Amino acid sequence: MNLNDGVVRSPNASPLRILLGIPEAEFDAFFPADTLGALSGLGQITIAEPAALQSPGAFEAAAGEAEVAITAWGFPRLDAERLAMAPKLRCVLHAASSVHFLVSDDFWDAGIPISQSGAAMAPAVAELSLVFTLALLRRLELMDVRLRSGATWDEARNVRRAREISAARIGVVGASRTGRRYVEACLALGADVSIYDPYLTADDVLAARSTTLDSLLAGSDVVAIHAPDTPETRGLIGKQQLALLKDGAAFVNTARSTIVDMAALFAEVSSGRIDAALDVFDDEPLPADDPWRGLPNALLTPHIAGATEDSRRRAGLIVVDELRRFLAGQPLEHALTRTDLERMG
Repeated sequence: MNLNDGVVRSPNASPLRILLGIPEAEFDAFFPADTLGALSGLGQITIAEPAALQSPGAFEAAAGEAEVAITAWGFPRLDAERLAMAPKLRCVLHAASSVHFLVSDDFWDAGIPISQSGAAMAPAVAELSLVFTLALLRRLELMDVRLRSGATWDEARNVRRAREISAARIGVVGASRTGRRYVEACLALGADVSIYDPYLTADDVLAARSTTLDSLLAGSDVVAIHAPDTPETRGLIGKQQLALLKDGAAFVNTARSTIVDMAALFAEVSSGRIDAALDVFDDEPLPADDPWRGLPNALLTPHIAGATEDSRRRAGLIVVDELRRFLAGQPLEHALTRTDLERMG
């Protein structure tokens, strides 16, 4: 999709005006031809590169008649100034997960309904967390580094004996959408799973697996973080909590680095006492000289857990389904409120 000057209009007889603000590099992933066709059948679309919309003039030109805005990262914050430029806006459908950057007090006060497509990414993030778990249990990261760096065959094999997930105790911090998908996968492979989440209720299907954070950290072979970034979770796991991990434990984080004291985690991993697999970091992009890059027992990926072909396509389909619900006067399945956002990353 070539956005040219940032705004392209598609003809449609429907009076509904839709502003579609998706990064050009990701457009075809979110809205392949069939999904875009379904969307265009619901209204007249104005397609805009989010970066171009940062200009007030470009935003007003694209959003002035919009009744529905489909957003993603890079879309301008919907504050009083922007809302005044989009006086007809009746609904916002966010094709990604976090909307913290997007919404403002003015937005909530305006009473405009909003939904997000985080559910589309949950399977992808959970899957990478599972891949990390299996890799660390089998010590793949360390053997791979040794073989590639010229170690002998016997040196590469001389690692702590591998574990199988069916015999492992897995501790999950956060019964979020991704956390629940990860739990399901681990249970299906025979793992013994425990969960820490203070919001688990007695009637929750996972309540029987609930435990304290300290007990989870001390008793798990693998600890996987699936909590959101909120004031309550920031710094949740620090030096004192990491010290509870048993020697040889594995630590997996595909959620947010703010939940963990990364300096304390680095000290534990660099000592060789525990291993780690990380998709998130305090500094992103991760600097070329960042010390995490030099740890042989750390498996690293560049904050890509949720970015699969499948998750992008699911997100686009969620947007189309949500728009159909909105037009039919039905509640949005993935609606957010200000209260919801206080507990979400």
